[in-house]
Amino acid sequence: MSTDLKYLAFTAILTASLWIPYVVAQVSTNGPLKPENYVDPTQRPLPDWGKRADRTYINAVETFAPFAALVIVAHLAGKANAMTAFWATCYFWIRLAHAVVYLLGIPLVRTVLFTLGYVAVAGIFWEIIK
Repeated sequence: MSTDLKYLAFTAILTASLWIPYVVAQVSTNGPLKPENYVDPTQRPLPDWGKRADRTYINAVETFAPFAALVIVAHLAGKANAMTAFWATCYFWIRLAHAVVYLLGIPLVRTVLFTLGYVAVAGIFWEIIK
């Protein structure tokens, strides 16, 4: 398996796992879901870290699609190379750091990491089109 695809898989499991802190916040704050919670989608109260956990997961899902699409396009087009591997590796570690920083509520660092994640995606795009 190429490095690009390996880090795509790592990023997929990271993204797929980021719902866990949100559910922990919900259950520890409000107890297990009750049947009425499935009918009424009104948000139950959460501490700030629980709200950040929800946004961390949503943000990861939103940014995963372009990354995944470009890694797959690079692979299928035969454009995967050392640079796409570099950018895919960077993207995973940046997104892992972003999740930690987002959960901890560190604002400026979070924005810098988000931007660096975009740079990594743009780097893969550049390798495809050049």
